[in-house]
Amino acid sequence: MRFGYKLMAEAFDPKELIRQAIRAEQAGFDFVEISDHYHPWLEEQGHSPFAWNVLSAIAARTDRLGLATGVTCPTVRYHPAIIAQAAATLAIISDDRFTLGIGSGERLNEHVTGQGWPSVSVRHEMLAEALDIINLLWRGGYRSYRGKYLQLDDARVFDLPEKLPVIAVAAGGKRAAELASTHGSGLFATEPRKDLVEAYTGTGPKYAEIPMAWAPTVEAAATEAHRTSRWSLSGWKVMAELPNPVNFDAASESVRVEDVQRQFVCGPDPQPYLDAVKTYTEAGFDHLVLQNAGPDPDGFLEFFGSELKPKL
Repeated sequence: MRFGYKLMAEAFDPKELIRQAIRAEQAGFDFVEISDHYHPWLEEQGHSPFAWNVLSAIAARTDRLGLATGVTCPTVRYHPAIIAQAAATLAIISDDRFTLGIGSGERLNEHVTGQGWPSVSVRHEMLAEALDIINLLWRGGYRSYRGKYLQLDDARVFDLPEKLPVIAVAAGGKRAAELASTHGSGLFATEPRKDLVEAYTGTGPKYAEIPMAWAPTVEAAATEAHRTSRWSLSGWKVMAELPNPVNFDAASESVRVEDVQRQFVCGPDPQPYLDAVKTYTEAGFDHLVLQNAGPDPDGFLEFFGSELKPKL
C-alpha cells in the first residue's frame, strides 16, 4: 500500500506546489500526484502552472518521493510523441520515480488549441491510438504510425530510461478499465469502485483519489472545500464537457456546503479518514491519493504525519 499527496495545481502557484511536495516527503508520503491542466476548475482557484515543469523541479529537490501526473491527456493539447518524450525524460531525471497517469481529458483544458472537442467515443479511440504511439516510441528506434486520428512520422525518443514508467490509465467505466489492461500498466480512478478493479486484468498499481478537507473544525473544512471544489460534485459527464471556469461556476451554483460535506471527509478527527481509506482498499486500490481541499495544506501534512500515517 502506498499513500500519495495530491498537489492542487489549480489552487497554488508553482513555487508553492514545489514547497508542498518537499513537505509531503518529510511528512512520510510515498508519492505526489499533480493534475495536468491548462485552466483551473473555478476562477476562485486562480492558478494552473505547467505540470511538467513543476514535477521536474520536485524531482530535483526530493530524494525518494514518487511523482505522477493525475492525469495527462495525450491527444489534443499534446501529441502523444511529446508525452512519450516528456515522460521518458522525467523518469531519467527522477531516477525512475515517475508514473505517467493518462486519460481522455476534459474540454476545459483541451479546447484551447482550437481543434474542437470530440465525442466521448472518439476520445476513447484517440486515447487508444495515443497509447499505441507512446508504447511504440518507448521500444526505441525510429517509429511511424498511421491511425484513424493520430499519426507519427519517423520519430525516435533518444533518451529512454532503463526502466520504463508505469502508464496508469484513468477509468470511469469498464471500457477504459479494459484499455488500461491492454494498453497501460496501471489503473487510475476517482471512485472506490470494485467493478473497475475487477475489469482491470493487469498486474500494475491501482491508483485512486480520495476527497478530503482538513481543518480544525468540520465547518471550516467543508466551507473551504465548497469554495474551491464544489465543481467536483457535477459528475464526470459535466466535468468533461464544459469549456471554462465560468461555466463550472454556473454549473455548481446550486451545490451547498452540506452537499460537499457528504462527499468529502472533513475536519480534524482521524477516524473518518481511516474509514475512507478502508473503503478504497476494500475495493482493491493500492495507491491512494489523499486530496486535501481544506484551507491549510501545512496543517494537513502535519496531521498526516503525526496522526494518520501511524494508524495507516
